[in-house]
Amino acid sequence: MTEILTQIDTKPSKARATGTAIRRLRSRLNPHPGDVVAVIFYVGLAVFVLSRQWKHLGTGYLVHSGQDQTMWEWFFAVAARSVVHLENPLSSDLQNYPLGVNLMGNTAMFGLSIPLAPVTLLFGPTVTFTLALTLGLSGTAAAWYWVFSRHVVSSRFAAAVGGSLCGFAPAMISHANGHPNFVALFLLPFIALTVVRLGTGIRPVRDGAIAGLLIAYQIFLGEEPLLIYALAYAAFGIAYAASRPHAAVAAVKRSIKGFAIAGGVALIVTALPLWWQFFGPDSYSAIEHGPVGNDAEAFTSFPTSSLAGDPGSAEFSMNATEENAYFGWPLLILLGLSAVWLWRIPLARAAAVTIVVMGVLSLGTSLTIGGSDTGIPLPWRMMSHLPLLESVLESRFAMGLLPAAALLLALGTERALASTGEGWRTTTVVWAGWLVVALLPLAPTPLDVVQRTSTPAFFADGAWKEYVTDGSVVTVPLPSPENARMLRWQTEQDFAFPIAGGYFIGPAGSEGRGKYGPDDRPTALLLASAQRSGQVPAIDDAARAQAFADLRFWKADVLVLAHTHNEQALRETVDRLVGSPARGVDGVWIWDVRGLT
Repeated sequence: MTEILTQIDTKPSKARATGTAIRRLRSRLNPHPGDVVAVIFYVGLAVFVLSRQWKHLGTGYLVHSGQDQTMWEWFFAVAARSVVHLENPLSSDLQNYPLGVNLMGNTAMFGLSIPLAPVTLLFGPTVTFTLALTLGLSGTAAAWYWVFSRHVVSSRFAAAVGGSLCGFAPAMISHANGHPNFVALFLLPFIALTVVRLGTGIRPVRDGAIAGLLIAYQIFLGEEPLLIYALAYAAFGIAYAASRPHAAVAAVKRSIKGFAIAGGVALIVTALPLWWQFFGPDSYSAIEHGPVGNDAEAFTSFPTSSLAGDPGSAEFSMNATEENAYFGWPLLILLGLSAVWLWRIPLARAAAVTIVVMGVLSLGTSLTIGGSDTGIPLPWRMMSHLPLLESVLESRFAMGLLPAAALLLALGTERALASTGEGWRTTTVVWAGWLVVALLPLAPTPLDVVQRTSTPAFFADGAWKEYVTDGSVVTVPLPSPENARMLRWQTEQDFAFPIAGGYFIGPAGSEGRGKYGPDDRPTALLLASAQRSGQVPAIDDAARAQAFADLRFWKADVLVLAHTHNEQALRETVDRLVGSPARGVDGVWIWDVRGLT
């Protein structure tokens, strides 16, 4: 990148650039032993982080994922099914029946779920889920290592340090509990590289086409990470341009053609899927999460799954999958000192500015310290209602500073290793010591896994087939983001029946705003209330009439109550709603409603 930026600062020569590119290509096609070591280390570390899940693929479940692992495994499984049956992968009515789910609006990761369909079909969605997380962590680290080692620093060790932070930062490990779309970020460094190349204006057609294809593919991996990193890249670009304004203006002019080609290519590839996402069936306008900015103390805290962490470390985050800012105070100090030490280097200045910008954005609309809202307004307040940005969890903006932080560490490590003259040993030793102090506490530990609950024999042994004709299965209470186990039971039966409810994002209310889970019908709300309270609600003729209307809407064949919290209250509630007692069949209670609806 340093070499490319140098080309941006000067008038490019196509002949000279071609010769240089050929020499570079030859050297890059022959991997250095350091490259091999780095990749092996990254893959090994990723396997280590997910070792408990790999060890218990059939029975293990990432405990901090909540219901997310179940949701993602369903996404992978239904994508594989769409490949086999040549169905539209962008939508499915197998949950939220009969309305269905807009899968393009649910980050179903077609960029992985489709290519890995053979893995899903042969080994099951749990293997695909675990593999996606493993490849995401190691692939992201390796991709940034490649960019750093080829374009930023000459020291492969320095590049490896930067790649390690990008691939195994606390936020990455946190999201590895259940968000593969925020772990598989291996295309983002190459998008940054192609954008920089467009500024040289040497090969606008080729570089523009490559950039467009990379952006399009990233859309099929995760749009929110692309948006976050685009803001980070913009902040970096503006900060770097401030150091060389005349060269920056010239680079922008040279890049216009390439950017136009990139936009055109990306649009051609993604036009239909994006239309489906925003305007197709079951699309939603936006989803609001409320204020979820990072607490300032989160930046100085250590993450849960680290050597210095503990189960109580997540007190400043939404949950253990959203520890987006847990850098620890030693790393923050090292980054601050690095910025001062390397300030004369334009890349370092731009990185420092990017860290501040993305860090401040991640704090949300107002400054919160130690759980107390100070009321001090922050820049995100002016941006939070803009289109696209309104659906972003602002705490995740902290992930956008990872490449900038890694860049500072890589530049600092190279300078420390290259120090000569009097005192060079001191510089190297001090830097190495700070690296250990800053990074060792953040070293990831294996993610916690618990035993999955067993599937009821009613589903596992196929007894359900006697009670399902061509309608849906309605569990009591209905599947939701709080309890999505029915998605797994359905998947294990190869999607032989649709289900009402589910775990997804879909439209709700008259405005079609995004909501996690279905737009609940009255009977679904009644059953959820009965489970929460443990009390049988008053059931009158109106409630019964509504229940039958809802069962007809869901095209229900059978109601199924598996063992759950406040099971007795739920059973009595349904008995009164349908007017007939439950039957015990293979470990569950059922109500055959085919003759009632």
